[in-house]
Amino acid sequence: MAKKAAKKSPQRQSTPVTSGEIPVVGAREDCPCGSGRRYKACHGREAAHAVQELVHRPFEGLPGEADWVALRELVPAATVPLTLAAGVAEGAVGEVPSVTLATVLPLAWPALRRQDGSILLGLQTQSSSGDLSRDLGDALELALATEPGTPVAARRTAPGGRRLQELLDLTAEFTPAVHTGFEFWLEDAESATGEVAASLERANASAIPTEKISSVPHAYWCKAADKNHLRWVMTVPEEQLLDALARLTAADRSSLGADTRLVGSFRAHGLTVPVWDLPSEMTADECEKPAAEFAERLAETLAGLADSPLTAEERRARANLVNRQVTLN
Repeated sequence: MAKKAAKKSPQRQSTPVTSGEIPVVGAREDCPCGSGRRYKACHGREAAHAVQELVHRPFEGLPGEADWVALRELVPAATVPLTLAAGVAEGAVGEVPSVTLATVLPLAWPALRRQDGSILLGLQTQSSSGDLSRDLGDALELALATEPGTPVAARRTAPGGRRLQELLDLTAEFTPAVHTGFEFWLEDAESATGEVAASLERANASAIPTEKISSVPHAYWCKAADKNHLRWVMTVPEEQLLDALARLTAADRSSLGADTRLVGSFRAHGLTVPVWDLPSEMTADECEKPAAEFAERLAETLAGLADSPLTAEERRARANLVNRQVTLN
């Protein structure tokens, strides 16, 4: 009996994309570039790599790395003036009088080009590449190419784009200004009416009162419903910091005064953020002196870690701290 002739598979047909960005299609669909290969085996490889790329410390090398982390994860409303590196603003659409980092922008816009040409860059946005610095750099470059008076729409970050470390002046200071609300969204917040005013009012109502501590770097007081907290982003390597905190806890020297307690820590963008519970009546100003005293105890303890291993009690304290550690990203 004669064998049946094998069915010929239909020829793949695609219209090549001759210029511009290759659009995203299904993984098994023909690549829009016209190569004849499936998207996942062609330009989809770059997209997959971009999604899988994970930078542990995206803000490393930037001035104020710990404050970048705090503003990204802990602080509701804050702004910081940014200085562009030499030549970055060349070729921008119109004049760029200033660039300001903002914790969050309306509708979670990645960036906003104001009518006067100034730029607001949103920090608390979705990361599409796994490298938050590259995502923010992409939003900043899009803002430079955007007409004044226009928000920047979210998009997938192209692989190989410039990171913040390449776009910003790394010698400039990074000094956050913490706000009680989001009036910085508008050039003239007092004249806001209608939906704009209502949106601003809702945003302000949801913001947790937060203040920056001045006696130590990168520490932020916040007022919660039943108790207050101090959240302190530290640049000490995590293992050393946990050893030191465990030693201080075992010696009953980890608190910030009466009715305060070190309750655990966050892990965020490669840095560790110890957290203290505070009485609801304890203000930010009242944290200044205890925080400075704790900083001295911590420095002393860190310096002595090499001289003696943790005791059994200190190891138990460390295990307890690790069990209560929360990873934010």
